[in-house]
Order: sequence, then structure tokens, then C-alpha cells
Amino acid sequence: MEEFLAAFGLVFLAELGDKSMLLAIAFAARYRPWPVLAGIAIAAVVMMGVSTLIGAALGAALPERAIVIGGGLLFLGFGIWTLRGDGDEEDEDAELRSGSVLIGVTLAFMLAELGDKTMIAATTLAGTQGAVLTWVGASLGMTAASGLAVVVATLLGARLPQRLVRVVAALAFFVFGLFLLVDGIRG
Repeated sequence: MEEFLAAFGLVFLAELGDKSMLLAIAFAARYRPWPVLAGIAIAAVVMMGVSTLIGAALGAALPERAIVIGGGLLFLGFGIWTLRGDGDEEDEDAELRSGSVLIGVTLAFMLAELGDKTMIAATTLAGTQGAVLTWVGASLGMTAASGLAVVVATLLGARLPQRLVRVVAALAFFVFGLFLLVDGIRG
């Protein structure tokens, strides 16, 4: 149980104010909260699982620079998609869109978390503690912190004009995309 609590607390605190929370706000301000939260949870389970099981090997096997540049391009693409809209504003919350939102959120969070401090923290904890409880605690810690962001965005989103929400969300994607591109190019 100590492994679970240590991983949950460490990852939860590390995620507060992290790019993942801002990403959660950007998605939740634009889309229904459940597909966004589900995408975050799936990404958390996958990424924390990777970090606790093979995190050290993953860092050596994948070229970090390419991942960072690819993530930057993906965020820029999300920014353009957000500004452009989905075409049918009347049907914004249709169940048909939930699947594509779920996939988009999951992929965005997986890319955002690659090499992030929470992955490194989970890898470190798993090296000294039980991997399964570390994985579960870290996954729930990331989901809980981002879930707070989803709740805030959902509450504020209902009171804000949709155009303003779209522009702010797109700007958040552009800022993260440019940050990642600059970081990747600098090496």
C-alpha cells in the first residue's frame, strides 16, 4: 500500500500545473468531459505502465529528439483543428465524435508524457518498490490531477462563449507545439 500512496502522491503533485493539466483544460473546454477523462485515463495507464516496466529501456531505444518534434507538430495540428472546428457546431457533443475525441486525447497525452518528469518518477519508484502498485498509483495520480483540470474547464466552459474557448484552447495547443518544436530542434 505504501508503494501505491507514494506513487499516487508524487505523480499527483508533479502533474499540478504541468503541461498535462493545461492540455486537459484545452480539451475539456472544447469537448464533453467523459471522453476527455477516459482518454487521459487510458494514456495514464499506458504511459505509467511503460515507465514502470520498461521506462529506462524506452529512453535508450527511442530518439527523444524525434519524439519531441513529432509531439510539437501534433500539438500544432490540434491547434489548427481546434480553430477550424469540426464543421457541425450544432452537433458538437454527438456520440459519434466521442470516439475521435477519445483517440485524440489519448494520443496527445501519451506524446505529452513521453520523457516527462512523472514518467521518470514512476520509473525511479518502480526500481525501488513494487512495480504493480507503483503503476496503479502513478496512473491514478495522473488521472486525478488531470481530472481536476477537466472539472474546472467543464465548469468554466459552460459560462464562456464557445468562440473564446476555441481560441484559447487553440492558443494553448500552439504554445505547447512551438515549445516542443523549439526544444526538439535545440536538442
